[in-house]
Amino acid sequence: MKNYIYILIVLLILPFTVMAQDSDEVTQDTIVKEKLERAAFESSYIIENPTNVVLNKNAMEIQMNHRFGIIDNWNDLGGIWGAANIRLGVAYGVHERVTLGFGTTKNRRYQDFSAKVAILRQTRSNTMPISLTYFGNMAYDAREQTSTNAPPINYHQDRLSYFHQLIVVRRFSPNFSLQFAPSLSHYNAVYDGMSNTRISVAFGGRYKISPNTSILFDYSQPLTQFDTDKDPGVAIGANPRFTNHPGMSLGFEFGTSGHAFQLFITNYSGIVPQDNYVWNKNDFFDGKFMLGFNITRIYNF
Repeated sequence: MKNYIYILIVLLILPFTVMAQDSDEVTQDTIVKEKLERAAFESSYIIENPTNVVLNKNAMEIQMNHRFGIIDNWNDLGGIWGAANIRLGVAYGVHERVTLGFGTTKNRRYQDFSAKVAILRQTRSNTMPISLTYFGNMAYDAREQTSTNAPPINYHQDRLSYFHQLIVVRRFSPNFSLQFAPSLSHYNAVYDGMSNTRISVAFGGRYKISPNTSILFDYSQPLTQFDTDKDPGVAIGANPRFTNHPGMSLGFEFGTSGHAFQLFITNYSGIVPQDNYVWNKNDFFDGKFMLGFNITRIYNF
């Protein structure tokens, strides 16, 4: 009698075991077929804004960003001999979804620490149609305090600024990719009459014209205006403290398997994102733009 009971129990359990195995096989097949879309961009930058590119685990990227002087005086060879800004940086992939970085910039002597996190990643099957990435940094203004510094620095925390950005990217085809990136910039210390925080949005894209050459465009638009209640009677556009123009950039990218070289014109000279979004005084349509280049080189270990 006991044998019949054992046989009955086995017969009752067996179908559920088979169903569970079939379910596992379907899940395994689904995971295998769900491949990530190829990278939408070659570099961690699209001229002035970060892209959704994160490094492989244990990979390292060397970054060099350079902006020449404004092209309004041919005595300095179109800005090449003029006052320039440069940033040197390094980034490291601590996880396949997390990249940490550090950089130092000539203007304002910024020392910046950054993090980039891949939240969502586009798949080839379009079950996930976009990539969503967070980028954030903290920059320290290491200049010596002088009467010409703006704004006044009274405490160490007055030297700190922050930048947060959500990067939404879609690779529409092997040749064409777009990104949309709302951001928040914050300075602990600003002029009287200025808001410490500014909300902005950026649009950028890449179109490949050959296997190794692409056309890039990048546009950044500040949305919030500065509060002038503390400075009555002064128009924002008439006061250089409050004037801030949108960023416009256009250029070419030349890429290989290990590095990307971008050559472009831009009206942003700050390099560090919050510096551009808050302090830019160059009006692109007034001829206040400059030549610049970005070079990134990735080493996989």
